[in-house]
Amino acid sequence: MRNISRKEFLKVGAALPLAMNSLSLSAKGKEKSSPRRIIFINNSLGFYAPYFFPKKREDLSTSDYLKGMKTKEKMTVFQNFFHPGMETSNHDSEKSFLTGTPNPESSNFVNGTSLDQLLAKEMGKDTRFPFLNFSIYDRGWGCSWNDRGSAIPPMHDEEKIFEMLFEEEDLRSKKQQLENDQNILNCLRRDLQQLRNQGSDPGKLDNYKALIGEFESRLHHEKFWLEAKKPKVEKSLSEDKQFEFSTKVRNLFELAKLAFQTDSTRVITFSMDWIYGAIKVPGATGGWHTLSHHGGRKNVIAQLSQIEIDTLKHFNNFLFELEQIKEGNGTLLDHTTVVMGSNFGDSSNHTCNNLPMIVAGGGYQHEAHKVMQKPTPLCNLYLELLHKHNMDIGNFGSSERDMDLLKG
Repeated sequence: MRNISRKEFLKVGAALPLAMNSLSLSAKGKEKSSPRRIIFINNSLGFYAPYFFPKKREDLSTSDYLKGMKTKEKMTVFQNFFHPGMETSNHDSEKSFLTGTPNPESSNFVNGTSLDQLLAKEMGKDTRFPFLNFSIYDRGWGCSWNDRGSAIPPMHDEEKIFEMLFEEEDLRSKKQQLENDQNILNCLRRDLQQLRNQGSDPGKLDNYKALIGEFESRLHHEKFWLEAKKPKVEKSLSEDKQFEFSTKVRNLFELAKLAFQTDSTRVITFSMDWIYGAIKVPGATGGWHTLSHHGGRKNVIAQLSQIEIDTLKHFNNFLFELEQIKEGNGTLLDHTTVVMGSNFGDSSNHTCNNLPMIVAGGGYQHEAHKVMQKPTPLCNLYLELLHKHNMDIGNFGSSERDMDLLKG
């Protein structure tokens, strides 16, 4: 936040990240054991199911898309998950991918807190960036939603993300920014007291207080990390202009890998949101959204599949590269839970059942392919992930129970 007024603060406050519970001085030192990490990836137009799911149960080699995965022994494809209450939500279902909040198409819809933000409260307090939120293009929202149900704008510019993560800041300018922010915070506190004295609506007071609390925690966090040097890494972003869409997907995965490898963050979301206009990947050029409405036409599916193959190629490389990085008594993949999925089971018909979901890494005993006996709320898996990451809560979204699907 640079030189913003109190009025501006209140306008953008809904987009501030969740406050951290506490800060630990151990953050600047090395962890005695390897930290746990998690990333959520939403391919918002899904995958063509006949090519994605294995044709034979428990055998990934029978999946057209997944048979070439290099880390098959460390991943599980789940089948028959769904989000209740999405029957008429169409593309709005993307808003609820990490919340499970029903009826996102409703005019009075208020989203819930996204899964990554709950985890960031527990896992993000010891890193420079409590969480990172990526997307393919700039539309103002992605996978992450705060505790007031407001979207947290994601980052989409690879160069700016790299600069934020690894290039040193102008300390003089940063200190001036923090001083300005502290002045704003002091003014906001005085305003809050005046509103209390005036007997303002308790709900508005609580909201104002929450915004101030988030701003205060964020400011405290930035002050804490001010003098800490950023990690030095070789800039490995691709500049391939021939296939710009493919390059962007590749680069965002690369940034996620580097952020985890340097322990710059432990929680990431990546929204592969569909974009308007034509995109070009090896083997296909066309509108991703238009192609997703294939209507069963083989020639259109052939084009769509090239986009999906290209996306999964970068996902495959991401997992493989995490597996090649040794850390502690395992690999970076062993200490990173990777969740890849979609809000659509069939984007051609806008259906939100039988969602394509992959969980990889995390040190679990993977089963390759697991089919739920009946349609099962995806939030059951999300609840389990919260429990696996030491968050003792009774339910999440539409969850019914922790099914203990991830062994180990």
